[in-house]
Amino acid sequence: MAVRYPSPLRPGDRVGITSPSSGVTKDLRARLDVAIRDVEARGYEVVVGHCMDGAGHVSAPAADRAGELMSMLTDPDIRAVVPPWGGEMAIDLLPLLDWDRLRDAEPTWLVGFSDTSTIMTPLTLLTGTATVHGNNLMDTPYRVPEGLLSWLDLAAAPPGHRFTQTPPNRHRATGRDDYRAQPEVRAYTLDTPGRWTRLDGDGDVEVEGRLIGGCIETLCNLTGTPYLDVSAFARAESPEGLVVYVEAGGDDALAICRNLHGMRLAGFFDAANAILVGRTSAPDAGSLTQHQAVLDALGPLKVPIIADVECGHVPPYMPIVNGAHGRVVHTSTRSELIQTLD
Repeated sequence: MAVRYPSPLRPGDRVGITSPSSGVTKDLRARLDVAIRDVEARGYEVVVGHCMDGAGHVSAPAADRAGELMSMLTDPDIRAVVPPWGGEMAIDLLPLLDWDRLRDAEPTWLVGFSDTSTIMTPLTLLTGTATVHGNNLMDTPYRVPEGLLSWLDLAAAPPGHRFTQTPPNRHRATGRDDYRAQPEVRAYTLDTPGRWTRLDGDGDVEVEGRLIGGCIETLCNLTGTPYLDVSAFARAESPEGLVVYVEAGGDDALAICRNLHGMRLAGFFDAANAILVGRTSAPDAGSLTQHQAVLDALGPLKVPIIADVECGHVPPYMPIVNGAHGRVVHTSTRSELIQTLD
């Protein structure tokens, strides 16, 4: 099962909007409208699904959410599916999705992060379809800092395309913009300097492997299930090894440490040549920091561990293509992630 890259987005293509997890409350619909208009401004037709209600913790009953997602991912006229954001309960869709049908269908881009990892990562592992861990729809209007790309850039790239992203070395330390008061905000507040950090020691890093990963708090619940067999994916698609990335959304350092230990014991990192860890604003826990939690759990792997990468819940965002070939370079003067859609 070779990695399958969806056809690149072209003007006139349709982009589906649905909420497999949390929907959008009425007071945030103005931001949703801004994001939709920005996608339309790129020349795409936007199709908004019925599963968008933000009144509760999920946008609709599980069967409805699964049905709408299946419909969009298998509709040949819809070339990308982008949720407004993540949420909490995408896990209840997994047994309701027709994985054989998804494997047989022409691949469609699925984009997002946070709880969307619960679906995206299994989609790549089980069907070979590349997915984009990057901005959600509500983040799309932001101007992309120099060195980074938008999910719209990646989804428009052809198979075989090679692209490099470099960190802007600035991020937002606390808080988020108030979409209720400023639905059209487009400028990130990147008020804090910060570079990538090697946790396992010193020295330059230059390592390659296929990329796979996602949100720790959601993926840890899938370890030991058929939905997260990373070792089988590595054997089939990347015998040379993987570059695995993970990121903490909000759990404190003790919870993240336990979760990463469990993921390691379940084999999630067995084929890792290196591990990238997203920058996080999640809290430390007493004597244990988030960095120490990662090193405690993953240090025994004896592979390079690079933290504070722009692949988490802290803006800005460095989109990563699950399934793409990655090359990571980190030295005292240079940090970059090179991805090839091959």
